[in-house]
Amino acid sequence: MATTNDLKNGMVLVLDKQLWSVVEFQHVKPGKGPAFVRTKLKNVMSGKGVDKTFNAGMKVETATVDRRDMQYLYNDGTDFVFMDASDYEQISLSPETVGDTKDFMTENQDVVVAFHEEAPLFVELPANVVLTVTTTEPGLQGDRSSGGTKPATLETGREIQVPLFLNEGDQVKVSTATGEYKERA
Repeated sequence: MATTNDLKNGMVLVLDKQLWSVVEFQHVKPGKGPAFVRTKLKNVMSGKGVDKTFNAGMKVETATVDRRDMQYLYNDGTDFVFMDASDYEQISLSPETVGDTKDFMTENQDVVVAFHEEAPLFVELPANVVLTVTTTEPGLQGDRSSGGTKPATLETGREIQVPLFLNEGDQVKVSTATGEYKERA
């Protein structure tokens, strides 16, 4: 158990017998009335997001989440295979568990897999990853006052918008939270 004053981003709560991850929180002290905590929560299993408000100091049940350092090995056609970095045990995770992080994972990449009571919940990646552009059209500079963008396909199959000066084979840094181009690597 914890109070709403202890909330942090990434913390997993148990609400109505379901696991919810804290995406964002804000302590609010209005001029009139009691303080409260406004949160954005994401259901760990379904990925559905909700906004929830708690009274300040209210007790909430926290889930015990075990985060393990693992290495993504390969996709066997249906499932994603990971290896535990400490004991070299391999596990297979379904595409539903991996979710959109598959668009940013390359073979032999280090990731963090979160478990609750030995059941895998989700895969965490670093904030930014470096990926190679596999296909993109040549950029043609036209009469623009600001830099333009063009579509590019990454080595994982994800398509993003990149600046016109990038070519096939270039490495780019991509945000795993938004899926947007950050900078040339």
